[in-house]
Amino acid sequence: MTFGNICLLASVSASIVWGTALVAAADAGEIRFNRDVRPILSDHCFACHGPDAATRKAKLRLDVHDGAVAEREHGAAIVPGKPEESSVLARVLTTDMDDVMPPPDVKKPLTSGQIETLRAWIRQGAPYEGHWAYEPIDRPAPPKGVGAVAGDTENPIDRFVDAKLAALGLARSPEADRRTLFRRLSLDLTGLPPKPWEAEAFAEDTGPGAFGAAVETLLKSPRYGERMAVFWLDLVRYADTVGYHGDQDFEVWPYRDYVIRAFNENMRFDQFTRENLAGDLFADPTRDQLVASGYNRLLMITAEGGAQDREYRTKYAADRVRNVSTVWLGVTLGCAECHDHKYDPFTARDFYSFSAFFSDLTEKGFYDRGYPTGDWGPSIRLPDPAQAEKLASMQGRVGELETELKTTTPEIAVAQAEWERSLQGAGRPEAGPWHALGPFPAADFDAAFETAIGPEKGVELAQTFADDRLRWTEHPEWKDGAIHSLQGDLSATYLFRTVRAATGQDWPVGIGSDDAVRVWLNGQEILANKVTRAVSADQEKPVLKLKEGENELLLKIVNGTGGYAFTFKPLSAAPAEILDLAQLPMAQRNDEQQGKLAAHYRLITPLLAQKRAQLVAAKKDLEQFEGTIPRTLVSKALPEPRTTRILRRGNWLDDGGEIVMPAVPGFLAGNPEVERRLTRKDLAEWVVSRENPLTARVFVNRLWKQFFGSGLSRKLEDIGAQGEWPSHPELLDWLASEFRDSGWNVKHMVRLMVTSAAYRQRSTGSERLREIDSDNRLLARQSAVRLDAEFVRDGALALSGLLVHQLGGPSVRPYQPAGYYSQLNFPKREYEADRGRSQYRRGLYSHWQRTFLHPSLAAFDAPTREECTAERVRSNTPQQALVLLNDPTYVEAARVFAERMIRAGGASVESRIQFAFREALSRSPKSSEMAMLRQLASAHLAEFQEDPEAAKALLATGLAPVPGDIPPAELAAWTSVARAILNLHEVITRS
Repeated sequence: MTFGNICLLASVSASIVWGTALVAAADAGEIRFNRDVRPILSDHCFACHGPDAATRKAKLRLDVHDGAVAEREHGAAIVPGKPEESSVLARVLTTDMDDVMPPPDVKKPLTSGQIETLRAWIRQGAPYEGHWAYEPIDRPAPPKGVGAVAGDTENPIDRFVDAKLAALGLARSPEADRRTLFRRLSLDLTGLPPKPWEAEAFAEDTGPGAFGAAVETLLKSPRYGERMAVFWLDLVRYADTVGYHGDQDFEVWPYRDYVIRAFNENMRFDQFTRENLAGDLFADPTRDQLVASGYNRLLMITAEGGAQDREYRTKYAADRVRNVSTVWLGVTLGCAECHDHKYDPFTARDFYSFSAFFSDLTEKGFYDRGYPTGDWGPSIRLPDPAQAEKLASMQGRVGELETELKTTTPEIAVAQAEWERSLQGAGRPEAGPWHALGPFPAADFDAAFETAIGPEKGVELAQTFADDRLRWTEHPEWKDGAIHSLQGDLSATYLFRTVRAATGQDWPVGIGSDDAVRVWLNGQEILANKVTRAVSADQEKPVLKLKEGENELLLKIVNGTGGYAFTFKPLSAAPAEILDLAQLPMAQRNDEQQGKLAAHYRLITPLLAQKRAQLVAAKKDLEQFEGTIPRTLVSKALPEPRTTRILRRGNWLDDGGEIVMPAVPGFLAGNPEVERRLTRKDLAEWVVSRENPLTARVFVNRLWKQFFGSGLSRKLEDIGAQGEWPSHPELLDWLASEFRDSGWNVKHMVRLMVTSAAYRQRSTGSERLREIDSDNRLLARQSAVRLDAEFVRDGALALSGLLVHQLGGPSVRPYQPAGYYSQLNFPKREYEADRGRSQYRRGLYSHWQRTFLHPSLAAFDAPTREECTAERVRSNTPQQALVLLNDPTYVEAARVFAERMIRAGGASVESRIQFAFREALSRSPKSSEMAMLRQLASAHLAEFQEDPEAAKALLATGLAPVPGDIPPAELAAWTSVARAILNLHEVITRS
C-alpha cells in the first residue's frame, strides 16, 4: 500500500455513524460536540477549514472555538445560541451552487439530520470540547446499583455496560451455555479449540470459582502467548522478507519469539514498550532487549540496484513515524509528511521532529549487499547453550593461535634480524636488463606451451636458435611495471634477466601475460599457467626465493591469437611504513616501531607458516559454525545521529528545510524538557507516561476488540478526529486508567474482560435487539466473529492431532501451490515445503513472504504486513470454502481426523459423527446435521468402493502416513465427512 493510499484511507469519511438514535439516546441530554458535532465537521469541513494552515480556505478555522466564533466581514461562522445568525448554517442551507458548503464538487452534502444536529448544538451555545482522545485520562467511577453477577464477584465493566442498557430499558442477554462459553474462552485465549474432556469438565463444574479457574489455566498456557502475539505482529508489520523489489529473506524471527515470551510472562507493557523502541540504548542491554530493539528494523527495506540511498532513508523514516504513531498512539501522524494534518492538530514539524528520534539508527537506504549475501545491517547471533559452549571453545582456539603467533622465540628473533637486513637498502635485490628470445612458432597452443626449446635447461646469451635466425636481444628500454608488446601468433617467447641479492631472501614479484606463462628461477620451474587472457598487472604473484649472489630468472610467454605482451614488476617486500622502519638502527626504534616490525614479520615468516595455516583453518571453521547459529536484526545507535530536516512537501531532494531535533507532537502533554538531545528511550518513556493520554486508551481498545468483536471506538488505527466517538467513553477511560494503574498489566486486563458478564453473554441475542442494535454497540450480547487465518489452520491441525506444539523457532513453510513464486526474482526462488514436524507448526510460525503471502493465509484475510494493520478485514468468500476443501493442509487434516473418527468414534456412523462434533464444536450434532452427514458418508463410501483409484488419490495428499489397516474406501469416505465438518461456518467462527 502506498503512502498516498494510507492518507486517503485516513481521510475517508470518519464519522462512521455507529449506532441508531437509540444509542445516542443512551447518552441522553444535550448535544455533545465530540460525539455528535465533531464527526460532522471533521468529515465535511476540516479539509478546508481545519488545522492545515497551508490549505485553509477563507482564513476560516472551524476545529477550534476561537476560529469558529471570530467576527468576519459577513458575520461569524458560528454565533453561539443563534443558529439563524451563523453563516455556517446559512452556507449549508443555501441553494446557490456558488455559495453552498461543502462545495458540490466535493460530493459530501450534509444530511438533514446532520444539519439539525448543528442547529441544535449552536442553539445550546456551541460548546466546544477538546478531542476526547487527547484529553487527560480521569478515572471515572463505575455506576452504582448495576453489574452484579449471581455467584461471582462484581465486575466494574458490567456496571458501565448495564447502566447504558438500563437507561434504555434493556438488559444483557443470558449467559452462553457452558460448553459454548468454554470453547469461546479457549479460542480467544489460545487460538485453539478445547479438548472435549476439558469442555465437559467445565460444563459439569458450576461452582462459583470454576470460570475464574478456567481463565487462569488458559492464561498460564504457552498457547496464550502465541495467540496474543498475532495481533501485535500485525501492528508492527513483522515478516520474514524485506518487502521491496526482490523481497529477499531476512532473519528476524527471534523478535516474534520475544513477543510470545513477553505475553506469556506478562511483561509490563511499559517495559515492553521501552525494549521495543530502545532496547539497545539500555545500559548493558540483555540479549532479549537487543532482540526487542529489532522492532525498529521490521520495516520494508530494499536491495534494488539503482535505488537511491537517501530516498529510501526518507521512506524508512516516514514508515517509522507512521508505525509508532499508529501502534502506540492510534493516530495518523504519518499524514503530516507533506503538510500539516487536515483533521488533527499535527504539524509537518511534528512529523519530522518525531522521525528525528530514529535518526540515530545504523542503517543503509540501499542495501547493496542485501543480495545475494544477505547483509541487512546490524544483527546479533543467538546461540543456544550447546552452541554457546562450542562457540566459546572455537573462539578460545582462535585466541590461542593468535597468542602463539604473537609470541617471540629465540629462533624467530634471529630470523627476523636477517629479514630486516634484507629490507635495508644495501640488501635489496638488483635486477639486470631483460633479454628476449623468439618468437618460436608452433603447430598449436599446447605445443607452444609444452615444447622445451632449450633455455629451460640453461641460458647462454651468446647461443643462437632456428638456424642462427634467432638470438638473445637485450632490451634496456623495458622498464618494470610497464606493459611490453611481443610479436607472433601461436608462438612462444623467452625472457631472461639476472637478479643479484646481497643475502638469501624472498622477493615477491607481479607478472602479467597474454596469454600463458611459465617461470624458472635458477633452473627450477616455479610457475606454469596455461591460460588465454588479456595482459594486466599482477595476474601472477610468485615469491622468488633468491639465493645470495646472482640468480637467473627465465620467463616463457606463450601466445594463442590476438595480442601478445607481458608485464613484470617487483612487489614491495613489505609495506612502505615497514620498509622505512627497517632502515632505522635498532637503537633508534621505540617500542611501538619495533612492535610493528615484529608483527609484520610474523605474518610472513616461514617459521610460523604452519601456525598461520592453523589459524586460517580455525577461523574458517568458526565462521562456518557461526553461520549455523540463528541471528536477528537489532538496532544499533550511531555515535552521532543524522541531521533531520523538514522536507518541504515531503521532497527528499529538498535540502532547504529547517533542521529539527527529536520531539513529541507539540500539542500533547508531557513533552520531555531536557537540555540534551532526546533519544528513543526518552520517546518510549513519554509514550507510557501518565501525561500521554493515548497509549493506554489505544491498547485497551484493541484488547476489547479481541474479546468483543469490535473496539469501544471501532476505528482501531485512528482515535483522532477521523476516528469514532466510543460507544462507552467512560468505560474506555476506566479501562485505560485501570491498565495504567495496574502497572500496565496485560493479563489483568484480559482477565477483567473475559470474566465480565458482558463477555459471557450469548451471541445470538433477541430479534428485537438485533433490529434496534444490529452492530451490537450497546453490548447487550456477544459477537460472533470468524477466526483469524492462522487459527483457522491451527484448528484443523489440532482436530486431526497433527498440530505440533513447539514454542518458537525459525519460520516454517507449509504446503503451497507449485509455481506460486514464479514471479519472484533477485534471486529466482523455488518454494520447498517443510517435511516432518515443521509442516504441522502453528500458523503464526509460517514464513511470511510480504509480496507473495501464503495463499491460504491471504484467502482468510491475513495482511501482507507491508504496513501496520490494526484490524484485519473479515470477508466471506467462496474462495475460503475452496481452500478448506482443497488446500493440502486441510485435506490431510481431514484424512487424519477421519482416522481418529474411525478409531476412537466407535463402530457406527452415528457415534463417529457424534465424536467429530464433540471434538470440533464441543456439542452434539443436530438431527438434521446427523442425517446429512450420514447420507454423505454412505454415498461417498459407495463411490470410493466403485473407484478405488480415486480413494487412493485422495488419501495420498500430505506427508502423514496412510494407515494400512483401514480399507481405503472407508477412510476416503470418512475423509469426505471430515472435510465437510471442517468447512462448517461454526468451526471457523468464535461464537
